[in-house]
Amino acid sequence: MDNLLKTTCLHDFHVKLGAKMSPFAGYDMPIQYSGIIDEHNAVRHAAGVFDVSHMGEIFVSGPDAQRFVGHIFTNDVRTLEHGGIQYGMMLYPDGGTVDDLLVYRERDPQHYLLVVNASNIEKDYTWMLEQAEGFDVHIDNQSDAWGQIAVQGPDAERFVCGTLGFAEASGLSFYTFCDLVQDGRRVIVSRTGYTGEDGFEIYAAPDQIRNYWNMLLAAGVKPCGLGCRDTLRFEAGMPLYGDELTQDISPVMAGLGMFCKLDKPEFIGREALVEQKTNGVACKLVGIELADKAVPRHGYPVELEDGTEVGVVTTGYHSISLEKSLCFALVDSAYASPGTPLWVRVRKNAFPGHVVKKRFYQTNYKK
Repeated sequence: MDNLLKTTCLHDFHVKLGAKMSPFAGYDMPIQYSGIIDEHNAVRHAAGVFDVSHMGEIFVSGPDAQRFVGHIFTNDVRTLEHGGIQYGMMLYPDGGTVDDLLVYRERDPQHYLLVVNASNIEKDYTWMLEQAEGFDVHIDNQSDAWGQIAVQGPDAERFVCGTLGFAEASGLSFYTFCDLVQDGRRVIVSRTGYTGEDGFEIYAAPDQIRNYWNMLLAAGVKPCGLGCRDTLRFEAGMPLYGDELTQDISPVMAGLGMFCKLDKPEFIGREALVEQKTNGVACKLVGIELADKAVPRHGYPVELEDGTEVGVVTTGYHSISLEKSLCFALVDSAYASPGTPLWVRVRKNAFPGHVVKKRFYQTNYKK
């Protein structure tokens, strides 16, 4: 293993299970165990557990916490109550995306947890500190102190409440969380999910996470790697930072404007998004369904019938659940309407397809 790679608190378990390991976001992470298709189907039809301890946990507190989070975050945290969660983005002034993240409202408007992407922890933390001038807030990057697992699938509630004993989790609705205490230490259980299925995230001290992982596997929950996490989120229409959102791709371009509350008085990047909403953008993220079984991959060109290049694939797969060749692509806005015929060049050949909605799979969240 590259000595520069970090490891999660579950790393030795993955190795002992024979997982295929690979670098991801600076960590040595499991890509698959029994196989991506097997793990993908386990989440769609039963339950799987993911190691997501590489994600970042940054706590913001203080008298100006609500105002500060509202300043750096596109969604409106003023509407969040204790136990509520919001999805949104941090933006650069030009509208480009610093990161997409979840904001957890803790016991009062002076306490928030921001869960950020693993690849962006240090960048996000530095960005927050740079924006904090003039705000009475404390920003605490506790990422190394927390482990996290995600239990996903139609049977997830049974295992989280039964096997792990978190009965309170059954009362959670979509995008809410509860605070629990086990062995005198805080445990956070949330219900969001990144797979299109019902699911829970459990945040706890690393030794507790190791115990929960073993309990779940002993109860029959399938360990799942990042390979099927990507195929699952893709089918459900979820973006991945670095592919569908980047410094050069704004939420408006990515079709995520619903998470940007432009009626807020201000947030970093607001003026740029207002301009984009008013005057339009040069390119938009779309879904494309191919007529052929060819597999589109990140970076493949998207063309018109005459070979004119009008976009690029950001993520593509032959869908496991739907048995279709599908992709997300960033294309010229003139060709972003549903039904528009487009071709994806896979090596030397161009394969026909058409624009479709980005949510390919019918999600099954508990509302």
